[in-house]
Amino acid sequence: MSKHADYELKTEELLGPIVAECGVEIYDVEYVKEGADYYLRAYIDKEGGVNIDDCENVSRRLSDALDAADFIPDAYILEVSSPGLGRKLTKDRHLDRSMGDEVDIRFYKPPDGYKTKELSGTLDGYDAEKIYVIIDGERTGFDRKAIAQIRLAFDF
Repeated sequence: MSKHADYELKTEELLGPIVAECGVEIYDVEYVKEGADYYLRAYIDKEGGVNIDDCENVSRRLSDALDAADFIPDAYILEVSSPGLGRKLTKDRHLDRSMGDEVDIRFYKPPDGYKTKELSGTLDGYDAEKIYVIIDGERTGFDRKAIAQIRLAFDF
């Protein structure tokens, strides 16, 4: 397990009781380096969406818990927020919640039979190897390894 994955897992463990007390749930946690800075991001959600007070309450409690646990030696910026409308679907639990929703998929290279690296369709299933999407009325399976990113689609 990489140190980033270890930090994310430990943060999720600290976050579990905090979100339960605050009436929200963990959507995802990521520890990333952007430029010269490290970011520890906790994405939270609840039915009807989170608000700024939810984020603030979780952020204060998580910050205290992280200071006490002190398992990340690098300086980092803590961010607590909603996953947003065009949220990334990175885990199976995200796919479960998004069945039947419109998704945008970006591939590393165009899949066989397509000329573009970006496709949109309706999420229709998944297994360990593939993500299934309905595109133009046809169910198509794409290798998970070929997918760079999958997000919920949103239109304004």
